[in-house]
Amino acid sequence: MPEQITKYPDVTLKVLEGAGAVCGKGAEQKILKQCPAARFCALPTGEICVYGIDEIPHMTQIKAQEIAAVVAPRSDAMPPLSAWWMGAILLVAGLLAGFMLGKIKRKRL
Repeated sequence: MPEQITKYPDVTLKVLEGAGAVCGKGAEQKILKQCPAARFCALPTGEICVYGIDEIPHMTQIKAQEIAAVVAPRSDAMPPLSAWWMGAILLVAGLLAGFMLGKIKRKRL
């Protein structure tokens, strides 16, 4: 049975109740036994546990790290070697051009 994350858990619970779910009223928790009673809804077809964003660490089916990997993926991959070489070549070319311009200006003064 699913655990749901929402920004507005109280509104979600009211919507589920409006659709015939029994929410937060002591309905028997057959599968989602660790769901807080106030966030639990029972329907004829199954159970739902509704969590707010601040309650993500208390979820049992999804870990905060799994959500973080989707929301803010880390890019540990290094750029290809050709990108490093191109950057190094441009840096050296810029330095050489600067030295050459400096020598030319010195000779003119």
